[in-house]
Amino acid sequence: MITTLDVTVPAQLTLALVPDLVLMGGAMILLVWSALRPESDAHQRSVGVASIILAGITMVLVLAWANRYDAGPGPIAVDNFRWLVDIIVLLGTVFAIALSMDDNMRNGIRAAESHVLILLASSGMMLLAGARDLIIVFLGIELMSVAVYALAGLNRRSERSAEGALKYFLLGAFSTAFLLYGIALVYGATGTTNLQLIGGRVAMFALAGSPLLVAGVALMLIGFGFKVALVPFHMWAPDVYDGAPSAVTAYMAASVKAAAFAAFIRVWLEAFPYSYSAWHGALAGLAIITMIVGNAIGLQQRNIKRLLAYSSIAHAGYLMVAIAAASFQGSSAMLFYLLVYTLATFGAFAVVVALTRDGQEAVMIEDLTGLWSVRPWLAFAMAVLMLALLGFPIFGGAGFFAKWYVLEAALQAPVPQTTLAIVLVLTTVVSAGYYLYVVMVMFMRARPDGMPAPERAGGLTRMVLAITVVLILVLGVVPNGVANLARAGRPRIDVDPTLTTLPRRISTAPPDTAPRVADARAAEPNR
Repeated sequence: MITTLDVTVPAQLTLALVPDLVLMGGAMILLVWSALRPESDAHQRSVGVASIILAGITMVLVLAWANRYDAGPGPIAVDNFRWLVDIIVLLGTVFAIALSMDDNMRNGIRAAESHVLILLASSGMMLLAGARDLIIVFLGIELMSVAVYALAGLNRRSERSAEGALKYFLLGAFSTAFLLYGIALVYGATGTTNLQLIGGRVAMFALAGSPLLVAGVALMLIGFGFKVALVPFHMWAPDVYDGAPSAVTAYMAASVKAAAFAAFIRVWLEAFPYSYSAWHGALAGLAIITMIVGNAIGLQQRNIKRLLAYSSIAHAGYLMVAIAAASFQGSSAMLFYLLVYTLATFGAFAVVVALTRDGQEAVMIEDLTGLWSVRPWLAFAMAVLMLALLGFPIFGGAGFFAKWYVLEAALQAPVPQTTLAIVLVLTTVVSAGYYLYVVMVMFMRARPDGMPAPERAGGLTRMVLAITVVLILVLGVVPNGVANLARAGRPRIDVDPTLTTLPRRISTAPPDTAPRVADARAAEPNR
């Protein structure tokens, strides 16, 4: 039986946040434990194991709450969209900690706090997934970002890591200023920071063309653009991804992006659907330039981590197509895409961790030459992951379906996004130039004499690689189950469906998920 919570009541709001609070509270306890004992490999691994257990407990709570609670309007969403994003984030958390436990030993990183920082960043991501108020969005982004800034500079003996972390911190603080200023302008235009009230007031008072609102939306778009590495706000990504430890890079490329995109689409669909004409052109332009630049520069990369960085930028462009569709179908396509992308990205970085030798600064594509002849299963796994990122229907079928759903959402949108769909297809063809090149080097080139075989990967790295590859192969054959869950996980649009100015793109919202704006306004305290 589903219990409907009133999240405007503090006690019930706390109940809605129990999974998030358990993760935060557990992380604080582990932080104290990690600081009480001197740094060592054994202590680092024991804290890592405890962190994985905590993430597992949180995942169980998320599943339990998803089948037990619902909620009406308020600052926190209690819906399937939030729970599915939480599952994706927690999967990435477990993968990142598991990879870190092996990678830290190789890099001589003994700080057990590294695993706690991942948990704290994940708690910020979970807050982002459920945020229905711009202040909560800001708090979630900051909780996530501050922990990730520290993670990026985790390898204190590496100059590249320190450089990347400094760039990330400075540019991140700068972008946060844009986001916060944008929130202030939106508040000035609408008198509220609550997403559903913003959407309702823009419609009722015809604020869609308000210069104050348009300026606020533009500044918020810049802030989100940095977090998801859209061109031209992407310049930090290659250096930060290259300098950070491989497990942290995977976490930034997958989980951080997933949480930021989840908040992005909820804000845009709930708060700004009536301002579609004001923001759509800018958003579509960012999507196009991101897809083109990410794939074009990716063709030139020979460093695997930098190649995956530009791949991540290109995938951000693909996900922007789903937002540009401005529909429930686009949000569903995004959820499926984020799951597949998270699996493929962590799998690819697990291969990077497996190939990294002690003291090695970077893994180059040439290091994969003839990998099939010495580590056939590793080569097969990398091939599946590259094909999934490409969206190739054979072996990489999960990636194919992910892009297919995005294309479908774009073409079937109330305002069809034909140009974006064409650019997505053409740039995907371009991306074959570097994804298939990696496959060709592994299978079609002979390994030079005297080139040592990669060392056997750690047990946790092999586990992450096996899980991600198996799930991608399964999703490539039977995607319907997860796709149906994604369709059920669309964010709600809490504006009055009887308003005459309601755009067609959200007019199909089920009546039971569209509470009246008047009710929401009545529940809001007087300012």
